[in-house]
Amino acid sequence: MRGTTPLRPDAPFSERLQYYRTRAGRSRAVVGGLVGRSAEWVKALETSKIGMPRLPMLVRLAEVLDIENLADLTGDQRMSRATYTKHAHEDLDSIRDALHSYPVITSDRPVPADVLAGRVQQAWRAWHTSRYERGAVAGLLPGLLADARVSARRLEGEERREAARQLAQVYHIAQLYASHQPVPELVYMTGDRAMHAAQDADDPVAMAGAAWYLNHVWRDAGEAAEAREELARDVAGLLRPAEDEQDRALYALMHLAIALSHAKLGKEGDAWRHHDEADRAARSLGAGYAHPWLMIGPGMVSHYAVTIHLDLQNPAWRGKRPAGSTLRPSRPAPGSPDIWSRWRARTTARAMTSRRCT
Repeated sequence: MRGTTPLRPDAPFSERLQYYRTRAGRSRAVVGGLVGRSAEWVKALETSKIGMPRLPMLVRLAEVLDIENLADLTGDQRMSRATYTKHAHEDLDSIRDALHSYPVITSDRPVPADVLAGRVQQAWRAWHTSRYERGAVAGLLPGLLADARVSARRLEGEERREAARQLAQVYHIAQLYASHQPVPELVYMTGDRAMHAAQDADDPVAMAGAAWYLNHVWRDAGEAAEAREELARDVAGLLRPAEDEQDRALYALMHLAIALSHAKLGKEGDAWRHHDEADRAARSLGAGYAHPWLMIGPGMVSHYAVTIHLDLQNPAWRGKRPAGSTLRPSRPAPGSPDIWSRWRARTTARAMTSRRCT
């Protein structure tokens, strides 16, 4: 390799990355773009400002740099368990125990549905406004899970339906907590239980929320493509978007779920068609609208266009969209600037990096 210093046998990962990148004749910007990261991120790896990434990213780097043996890239540097697993939150065991318990016999009095709803709203507020979401809800979840399950079983009539609605939301929060941790079985469990609770409530809005989170689970796992699309379509058909604002928001969410499913399969036309339907419904709600816990609104629909572009294998963002749509985020809803701005920043960052480079 003319003009390149030979690689030392004991060279660390940082030097090896720079060596093989130079050998491949690719700039930092090109390598970063091919793995969904920035040139600055590649530079930080090559200058040891950040450590060696996890195994999935190492494999992608090896593919981009045409390295057959991964050991050539890592060298003698040991890979800790964190290199090939996801980090577990310190309170994960207590959440797992709460999900694995089955309160068949209990003498506890059920929490009234309205009290339960207030506690669930508090948990959502903690999740959406805290910088460290998992830590903010970890102390709330075990009690919420226990109380919501008892209430959904022991209350009667409309109160029981309301408790089931709230139980579905508690499972949503638990699913968000478990995501990006080494417990995929809990992500599946909470998604499935949330849908059962929503169906017990016989509430299309609750089922729409459950369908959205189930779609995330199936789509990220690359499974049940037809089933997840059919589920979103069926739930959308139960909603009344012309009559109710919340139904219209959830109608937009279901079409966004369908769009994301099509994008994952590379069906560009169908993906943008359903995204535009979601966009039209969301914009009719007003520029400042954001659902209180699902956060669906015009800004969210626009930001998910980034994810659609990435899943359609368009990593180089050019801001191009079909006529009538835009990626410009909406303004915060009155009275909730912190919730919206934090959600918007997290969504953009995750769409551009985490989902593509775990």
